[in-house]
Amino acid sequence: MTDYEKALRPEDITRLFVERSNAGDAAGVAALYEEGAVLAYPPGGQTVGREAIRALWEKVLANRPHFEPEQPLPTLVNGDIALTSTPPRDGAGARAQVVRRQPDGSWLRVLDQPEFVTPGRGPAE
Repeated sequence: MTDYEKALRPEDITRLFVERSNAGDAAGVAALYEEGAVLAYPPGGQTVGREAIRALWEKVLANRPHFEPEQPLPTLVNGDIALTSTPPRDGAGARAQVVRRQPDGSWLRVLDQPEFVTPGRGPAE
């Protein structure tokens, strides 16, 4: 795997996601997830594992969606686990991720519940 900038705070993951997605870097997006992470996408389903998440993002990013940076909601941290979230576009529900501190002190996603957008455009962050 390429040496990517690491998320030194749980909140960094959203910024890194936006940067890598807008660059079309599916491997970089997948690098934000633990090996066994679970992404609640496609709607009604799940994508399990970093490699499957990378393959999914290759398809999503092929459509060249553009993601806007968003101010994260307050992060909840309990030891090496944190809950991050961003406000949904429609004001209902939430986008949330569970992240875990890694042995090197960086953070990676374990569970990801994105907001869904128009079919064919992929999950929003």
